[in-house]
Amino acid sequence: MNATSRPASSPRYGMPLLTALFFGWGLITSLNDVLIPHLKAVFSLNYVQAMLVQFCFFGAYFLVSLPAGSIVRRWGYQRGMVIGLVIAAAGCALFYPAATFQTYGWFLGALFVLASGVTLLQVAANPYVTLLGPEDQASRRLTWTQAFNSLGTTVGPLFGASLILTAADSVAAEATAVRGPYLGLAAALLLIAVVLMVVKLPQVGTDTSRQAAEHTPPAWRHRHLLLGVLAIFVYVGAEVSIGSFLVSVMSAPDVAGLSGSDAGHMLALYWGGAMVGRFIGAWAMKRVSAARLMTGCAVGAVVLLTVAMLAGGHLTMWALLAIGLCNAIMFPTIFSLALERLGPRTEQGSGLLCMAIVGGALVPLVQGALADSHGLIPSFVVPLVCYLYIAYYAARGHRVVPVQGGHPAAAAVRT
Repeated sequence: MNATSRPASSPRYGMPLLTALFFGWGLITSLNDVLIPHLKAVFSLNYVQAMLVQFCFFGAYFLVSLPAGSIVRRWGYQRGMVIGLVIAAAGCALFYPAATFQTYGWFLGALFVLASGVTLLQVAANPYVTLLGPEDQASRRLTWTQAFNSLGTTVGPLFGASLILTAADSVAAEATAVRGPYLGLAAALLLIAVVLMVVKLPQVGTDTSRQAAEHTPPAWRHRHLLLGVLAIFVYVGAEVSIGSFLVSVMSAPDVAGLSGSDAGHMLALYWGGAMVGRFIGAWAMKRVSAARLMTGCAVGAVVLLTVAMLAGGHLTMWALLAIGLCNAIMFPTIFSLALERLGPRTEQGSGLLCMAIVGGALVPLVQGALADSHGLIPSFVVPLVCYLYIAYYAARGHRVVPVQGGHPAAAAVRT
């Protein structure tokens, strides 16, 4: 294999290790949806204050993504993932003093450190998966690994509901309920980091590609990447916002009237739908283009949100839960389409896309403000607008437009 060629197929250990990483950060991310109602009860927060959990977690993506890209360029994908795991483990460990002092600010700080490590993992792992094989199978490959991310997001609410929300239902909403689960996560992340240090993965980022990047236009000059950055922003924002409010919606007397722990268990269906959908999507992409499949999923999400806002009762709950299935292929498809034909600027493009995950910090705040002022159900107009834009990106915005003086492959247009 020469310095610039791609591996013909996935390595023996590479994909299993990567799927473990995707599973781990999926579980961590979905735990926020359980943490929000728990901390809301502990500290008597309104919706906007409770959404600071997502603001601090996903705000790290905006602040850390570019430095993370520099770390990956300097140390490589594998070392970058190891560093990310260690930082994430440190963030999990900080939950112990946060729970001991029972201070909301400590929790937010621990979440920021945790998310900084997860950001570095995303910046390193997502492009690594797209480069670890033929380019025409990048969407399918990333969808497959994201399916295990969704397995983690499915397990996360069950894990959190059993160990955190159950304690909040039976005891006076104790902040200390989070200490054991997050210390366990810290140990697991450190274990994966040790394994990743020992196993040798194929090198897909080379000195040659870094030198070539100096002679190509910066990533942000590619129209399909910029539109993809916005698509990631609104997608993550919509997905996180719906997940953040689902426990509150299902607990509302006029919807389902569930207890906190029961609602937390039901939340697993939202993330579980994404898991099932990603396995289906990886199979369907053999027959249907990723962009067309994503267009149908975005339209489906718009329809379900409209039903949820108008129907009321249990139908509202089931419509919102079903959106998880529509979410299935969106993140990996947007990510791979946006990175298409960036050549040596792939790492830079990945950093920009990961910065856009800050949508998970800002969109829930917007919906929280609307929920405080106009009510919980009407606030779902915010994710509805997000999915309308995703439908546009899937139908037209993802197409590659030639960049003057750019990488030769950029002249090709994907349809």
